[in-house]
Amino acid sequence: WGISARKEQYGTWMRWRRGRTHVDLVEPRVRTLEGMMLAWSPGTDGKTVKGSVTVFPDVASPSQFEVWLPSVQGKFVAISFAEPTCRPDGHWDEFGTPASIEQLQASRDQARAAWNERLSQAGFPSEGGRRSLGPVAQRLEQAGAAGILTSTWPGGWGVHRVFDARTEQVPTVGLGCEDYGLVFRLAERNQNPVLEVMADAEFLGEGPVFNAIGEIRGSEIPDEYVMLSAHFDSWDGGSGTTDNGTGTIVMLEAMRILKTVYPNPKRTIVVGHWGGEEQGLIGSRAFAADHPEIVEGLHALFNQDNGTGRVVNISSQGLTTASGHFARWLSLVPSDITGHIKFSFPGMASSGGTDNASFICYGAPAFSLGALSWLYSPYTWHTQRDTFDKIVFDDLKNNATLTAMLVYLASEDTKRTPRERRTVFPANRFTGQPTSWPECQPPRRSWGDRR
Repeated sequence: WGISARKEQYGTWMRWRRGRTHVDLVEPRVRTLEGMMLAWSPGTDGKTVKGSVTVFPDVASPSQFEVWLPSVQGKFVAISFAEPTCRPDGHWDEFGTPASIEQLQASRDQARAAWNERLSQAGFPSEGGRRSLGPVAQRLEQAGAAGILTSTWPGGWGVHRVFDARTEQVPTVGLGCEDYGLVFRLAERNQNPVLEVMADAEFLGEGPVFNAIGEIRGSEIPDEYVMLSAHFDSWDGGSGTTDNGTGTIVMLEAMRILKTVYPNPKRTIVVGHWGGEEQGLIGSRAFAADHPEIVEGLHALFNQDNGTGRVVNISSQGLTTASGHFARWLSLVPSDITGHIKFSFPGMASSGGTDNASFICYGAPAFSLGALSWLYSPYTWHTQRDTFDKIVFDDLKNNATLTAMLVYLASEDTKRTPRERRTVFPANRFTGQPTSWPECQPPRRSWGDRR
C-alpha cells in the first residue's frame, strides 16, 4: 500500500508449539472429553498418560493439606470450581420458576464460596479479591501429580476459557464445563474416574517478540501524532478472531483508506499492532516507554479491541476538556455511523484491559472505541469458539470508516487535544477505597518476568 512499516522488538518470550490434545474418560465408562491443554502447557512427551482423578481436598489447615499432598502421586487433580449447571442463566430466566431460579442462585453462591474457602484453608488465599490457581498447580506438580484439570466457564453454551498453564513438567488441561463437571462429580462420589491424556507440546526456547508499526509521516506538524491501535496477539484456543483479529483488520483497513484519500496528513499517523497484550499490555507499554516523544506529541489515539460489533461506546477517559474536541469530530461524521454511539464524559482513565491504558496513564489522549456486544464475553472472549465465522463484516466496515474519519479529523484539527485530568474520583466499587489516576506500569520484557 506504500505505507512505511517496521517491526520493533520489545523483548523476548518463550516460543511454544501446540500440537494435539486428546482426553478420554476410560473408567467407570468410556467417553471422549472436550478439552485442550492450556497455552504454554508441557506435553506428555509423546505418550498417553493414564491416571485416576482426585479433587482438591477440603482440609482445615495448610498442615493438613501437606499431609494429603503425597496422595496426588500419579493422579490428575481437579482444582477448579465445578458449576452445578452449564445451562446459561438466560435460560433459567426464560423457562425457570422463580423458586427454582432462587434456589439455583443461592446454592451456587454457597457452593462457590465453600470452594474458595477450601482453597484458602489449604494455604492458597485470594489476593485483593483475586485468586490465581498458578501456585496451586505448581505445588501439585511438585508433589508428583500426573496433570492438572481446570475449567473456566464464561456462562454460554459449550464454551470454556483458554488461558495459560503455570506448570513446567506436567500438562494442564482445560475441560469444557459439562465434562469437567462429570469428572469432578465422579471423583467426589468415589466412582474412581480414570483419564487417558495425550498432549503434544514443545518448548522452543526464548525468542524475540515484536510490535508491528505502520506510519504515514505528517506534512505540516510531523512531531504530533494521531495513532490507530489494536493488539495482534490472541489466545490460541480458537483463532483469535474477535480478540483481536477484528480490531486488527479495522486498523489495517482504516490505514488503507487514509493512504488512498489522505496521503499527506497534517500530523503523523501511526498504527500500532501490539504483541503481548494478553500477558498484560506488554507490547504497547513497551512502545510507550520506548517512545516518550510520541507519547508527548500524541494528539489522539483510537484503540479497538472488544469484538466484532459496531462501535457504540466512547469515553473521554477522564480528560475533562478533551470532550469538546471529540464531540466536534463526531459531529462531522455522518449520523448513520454515529447515531448509535454513546459518548460519556468525563469517564475514567483505563487502568488496564486494553492497550489505550498504556498511553492514557501518561495523561495522553488515548481513547477506546467500545463495541456492541454480540455476546462477546460469554461466547468468544478468550474461548475456543473465537473463530472466523463469528465476524460481522458490516459492523467492521462501519468501524473502519469511523476510525479513518476520526483520524482524519484529529489530524486536521487546528488545536491540540488538551490533557487536563479529572481530580475527583469515585470509590472502588469492590473495596470502597479511594481511587486515583492510574500509574503507568513498566513493561515485562522477558518470559522470566511473567509471574
